[in-house]
Amino acid sequence: MTTAIEPLLAEVAAESRPVLLVLLGPTGVGKTALSLELAERFRTSIISADSRQLYADLPIGTAAPTPDQLARVPHHMVGTLQLTDYYSAARYEEEVMQLLNALFQQHHVVILTGGSMMYIDAVCKGIDDIPTVDDVTRRTLLERYEQEGLDPLVAELRLLDPDYYQVVDLKNPKRIIHALEICYMTGRTYTSFRTNAVKQRPFRIVKIGLRRQREELYDRINHRVVQMVHDGLIDEARRVMPYRHLNSLNTVGYKEMFQYLDGHWTLDEAIAKIQQNSRIYSRKQMTWFKRDSEIHWVDVEG
Repeated sequence: MTTAIEPLLAEVAAESRPVLLVLLGPTGVGKTALSLELAERFRTSIISADSRQLYADLPIGTAAPTPDQLARVPHHMVGTLQLTDYYSAARYEEEVMQLLNALFQQHHVVILTGGSMMYIDAVCKGIDDIPTVDDVTRRTLLERYEQEGLDPLVAELRLLDPDYYQVVDLKNPKRIIHALEICYMTGRTYTSFRTNAVKQRPFRIVKIGLRRQREELYDRINHRVVQMVHDGLIDEARRVMPYRHLNSLNTVGYKEMFQYLDGHWTLDEAIAKIQQNSRIYSRKQMTWFKRDSEIHWVDVEG
């Protein structure tokens, strides 16, 4: 695979400035294998850009680096949080920028890899300086969501911030709740904080995107889900089931397994739903990434 990007890698090696090598692509495309290869080549570390790999209790369902992979290459931003910890893309940006300051003292190249689009953008472009939500406001909105569901919150957002209502994913509770939190806490619209100004970074950013033929990618995703179940996803979901109401578990793999553990679905139905929702997520990732003209795309075959 590296043959296709050899000229780019040679350019990275010759760059006088520190380089953040960003390896991205849809779930299941093969980022992990190439990130390890590149990290060993440049004798450097890997920073995960996966919003769920941050949680220590979810190694199987998030395809977190295995002990063998962690032994091969130092990894950062993996397994650092508890399920009850509050986290955001803004906090991720702050922590990764501090981490990069330290890592660039030791390495000319650092690798950032993952599929969480907002986290990648937070590091590469910066994120708006949106106020941190206080515990009382966060708890208030979460309780409303648990008691009333999403529809009343969506209706309220339409009144409080009609501009954001027009662009937000209205089926994404995290986005809806966060926008209302800001409205409640500041008395201003969430839109008023969204400037989308790109921050300048003191290092060069090189983005490499991996893609496969759709049928091949879907086949890899389907097989990976089966492997996760074989590796213990059911027991992992059972262990974290008491925390199912938390946002950290509002994600593909666990939501479906909870339906199985509740007795609503058979195991085969849950597996099929995880596979389907993972394929849907991969399409959303590619839609997001295709808007970025800075990505050097590599077609992976076989």
